Amino acid sequence: MAELMQGIRRSCYCCDVNEAMVGQEVTLMGWVSRKREFSHFSFILLRDRTGIVQAVVDRDSCSREVADKDKEIRGEYVIAVTGRVAARTPENINPNMKTGNIEVNVESMKILSESDTPPFQIEESINVSTELRLKYRYLDLRRPNVAANIVLRHKLCQIVRQFLSDEGFIEIETPMLTKSTPEGARDYLVPSRVHPGNFYALPQSPQLFKQLLMVSGFDRYFQIAKCFRDEDLRADRQPEFTQIDMELSFIEQDDVIDVNERLIKKVFKELKGIDVPTPFLRMPYCEAMERFGSDKPDIRFGMELQNITDIVDGSEFGVFQNAINAGGSVRGINAEGCGSFPRKKIDSLVDVAKTYGAKGLAWIVVNEEGFKTTISKFFTDDKINEIIARFNAKAGDLILLCADKDSIVFDALGALRLEVAKRLEILDEREYKFLWVTEFPLLEYSEEEQRYVAKHHPFTSPMDEDLQYIDTDPGRVRAKAYDMVLNGCEVGGGSIRIHSREIQSQMFKLLGFTPEDAQERFGFLLDAFKYGAPPHGGLAFGLDRLVMLLTGAESIRDVIAFPKVKDASCLLTDAPNTVDKIQLEELGIELSPNENTEVE
Repeated sequence: MAELMQGIRRSCYCCDVNEAMVGQEVTLMGWVSRKREFSHFSFILLRDRTGIVQAVVDRDSCSREVADKDKEIRGEYVIAVTGRVAARTPENINPNMKTGNIEVNVESMKILSESDTPPFQIEESINVSTELRLKYRYLDLRRPNVAANIVLRHKLCQIVRQFLSDEGFIEIETPMLTKSTPEGARDYLVPSRVHPGNFYALPQSPQLFKQLLMVSGFDRYFQIAKCFRDEDLRADRQPEFTQIDMELSFIEQDDVIDVNERLIKKVFKELKGIDVPTPFLRMPYCEAMERFGSDKPDIRFGMELQNITDIVDGSEFGVFQNAINAGGSVRGINAEGCGSFPRKKIDSLVDVAKTYGAKGLAWIVVNEEGFKTTISKFFTDDKINEIIARFNAKAGDLILLCADKDSIVFDALGALRLEVAKRLEILDEREYKFLWVTEFPLLEYSEEEQRYVAKHHPFTSPMDEDLQYIDTDPGRVRAKAYDMVLNGCEVGGGSIRIHSREIQSQMFKLLGFTPEDAQERFGFLLDAFKYGAPPHGGLAFGLDRLVMLLTGAESIRDVIAFPKVKDASCLLTDAPNTVDKIQLEELGIELSPNENTEVE
């Protein structure tokens, strides 16, 4: 039977034990990671959040009580051991363990809690489904590599808080229950019992409140904020996520960029021992799209897009010419060294492009004899050689071409570029390449909604020199927006905000809001601007994504203590779930019967 602690106290964590403590008595507590038994000894690998240490039970010299307890314990039992630290003999040193030079000779032992056999081994490398791991997440978190991710996340938050505090920022909490202002992703709604028929929304970001804090005079604010978005999940998204959120007054874009470059430099130095060179490269949005087909380009490798519209315009090849006539373009990438790919591999790259909207790809294999291509009957050899020259291709290269409207061409080739790099294994995970993407479009036209929508959000300021086009040619207007990109991932984004009531009202009008709609949804912000709003701007980092990149994890699920899965459900708690009928009645809610809902 498990025993109470009976006054026993832990003296240190498992991995605090070191060679300087040889001969000292220590008391350790944790879980039995593994136990090996021999005729005269048993070796217990004891694990806590810091790692593993080996405890040794000498059955020939230990007390009867220790021997009896030793026979009882199994994997994942929670135990306390007291003993003396001893140096391992040279042949028994384990260089793969932090505590591999020492062990603890057990003098007393207590079983604090027993354990059933866990559904999977609590080890760093296990072959088990994600679903099973998340169902028993509390066991998964015992695994040293998963626990290390959570500890690094804690350390990152400490660094951020200290750095921003030293920079004069004040940490302020903003509300979790707020007003729904639908413009962008869907809100999570919370019904109000006190106000029947009315709803709160969980915040998608603290955006409006942090702008109001600027009006309030708190000229440097930050918060490590929980945010919620009811949207489809991907490997790097969750319905609830965490932002490192900040806002500054009386600044321009360079000021925001400077403080955040220095923050990232400090984070990488303290957590990774890496000196990140600053200032970061800056690249306008249009250049990023033209060169890499992405507004978050991975610049660790080349394989840049080339535009061959001018070369192929006027051809008899309908796929190319129809795209050009419709205002699109013909572009491609040179997959260097991929000319030896068999047809099946090339077809698989075509399939990748199709998932991003492309109807297909044309290709040219460059070889010693010249070339082989799917478009030879539409172009002369001279014209194809002109295309090859545009890509600076050589024997052994594979040119992949896409024709469509620009948005599809960029999406398809941007994704294809990354896919080829992965297949060629040219991405160095130890290399960190930062850049700022700037001068985003202020607006983009939504074919689905038949109106302009904000590229970032409706509170982003237009660039001063483009204000003249805001009424006559809104698609031409650039924003004072900036995203920090690392190795093809957006880790943070921000902008200089609109602080003029007149320009903000003009922005709402461009987005299709009537003055009444704007006042209904955002009147509290517009009213605040009447009382002296300072120039201000800010940025928010995705904390989960940043930790994922720092740890090399494959998904942000690996760096969140209790994450959701792709359908936004929690396998551990079985949420979301039904609630008692009386709870719905108190809220004045009646569910409509459907195939997924049972109504009593």
